[in-house]
Amino acid sequence: MKRDLSQKLIEWKNSPARKPLIIQGARQVGKTWLMKNFGEHNFEKYVYLNFESSTRLKDLFLPDYSIQRIIAAIEIETNQQIDPGNTLLIFDEIQEAEKGLTALKYFCENAPEYYIVAAGSLLGVSIQKKHSFPVGKVDFLNLYPMSFTEFLASNNEERIATEIKNANWDLLNSFHDRLVEQLRLYYYIGGMPEAVYAYQQNKNLEVVREIQNKILVGYANDFAKYAPNEIVPKIKLVWNSIISQLSKENKKFIYGQIKKGGRAKEFELAIAWLVDAGLILKVHNLSKPELPLNAYAEIDNFKLYFLDIGLLNAMGGLDKQILLEKNTILTEFKGALTEQFVCQQLFPKIKLYYWSAPLGNAEIDFVFQKENQVIPLEVKAEENLKAKSLKVFVEKFENPNAIRTSMSKFRKEDWLTNIPLYAVAITV
Repeated sequence: MKRDLSQKLIEWKNSPARKPLIIQGARQVGKTWLMKNFGEHNFEKYVYLNFESSTRLKDLFLPDYSIQRIIAAIEIETNQQIDPGNTLLIFDEIQEAEKGLTALKYFCENAPEYYIVAAGSLLGVSIQKKHSFPVGKVDFLNLYPMSFTEFLASNNEERIATEIKNANWDLLNSFHDRLVEQLRLYYYIGGMPEAVYAYQQNKNLEVVREIQNKILVGYANDFAKYAPNEIVPKIKLVWNSIISQLSKENKKFIYGQIKKGGRAKEFELAIAWLVDAGLILKVHNLSKPELPLNAYAEIDNFKLYFLDIGLLNAMGGLDKQILLEKNTILTEFKGALTEQFVCQQLFPKIKLYYWSAPLGNAEIDFVFQKENQVIPLEVKAEENLKAKSLKVFVEKFENPNAIRTSMSKFRKEDWLTNIPLYAVAITV
């Protein structure tokens, strides 16, 4: 598999200001594979510790924070000698080790010669409050499901993925139909590495769906494992309502759609928990699209998306024929899928918002801040090139940066630029 974050890990290794690194992300997004692959290709060897699978390891840091003792214990546990300059230490599921996160502070201060990469699900890391968090003593990287270009590269389309990143429109226009086919495939498979790898190995979409359903069951089990008991039922209600929320023409999150009479006070903690766990993506409305955008974000007015489009389809039980072929059955949900895709491609790179006209006559699906510019982005599911809302936005705010993304090829017009959906990530 190909992951863009691999280059970030190499930069971390070569940085003179390197600190122990924590890779954050939801479960099943590929943290363990990424760390092992990095160790295999960039060090003489790596030593892998999984704190979830060993009772002895869970207590490794309890006696004290003596680096000498900790290293000796790891060497005995793994039967491997650790050379600080040539060995990568991988601490997986570090949130399961008592005082594990705090121990990273002492590696940073007293033994910076060691290369340490740690990972834990956001579910666990975000709620470990019993011991002090090593603020300022660790580096962070966030890992998300595989992007569309990572998906292409992992399915023997690395060259065309590179051309997307380079915005080589003349070449991309020649391969437009092929890219649209790959995009529809990504809509079904999504970016969860296990699902992508399974398809890469056997091209069986039924196996892919089985894996997606297994991941969804695992997430549901994590609700009970990590969340406070009193909000677990509410988390499940929010989680199960997202697909119906996205199916509406107006995709603003409505509490009353979770259950009759639902209110913000009742569900805001459940939503916050899912956001902190990395399982849903939250996009706020703007009262007005002016810099800095975060100053105009409306806290109580937002849309929620899944972390992965493939999991969204699995939860909806959508058949592969509906997704892989042009089909009118989906109606509104086709727009939801496309918004989900765009959000998933942009969210890891930049803070996203959306904008609705007060009178409801226009809505811009996504708005983001790029350098000192406000960029409005209107999303179209197919080749419909009408952009009424975008036109309203451009005229109202005299904005010269309008972008529409659709299944059509790249084209630049007088007042907007059309970016093919498969290349939407280059807009940020």
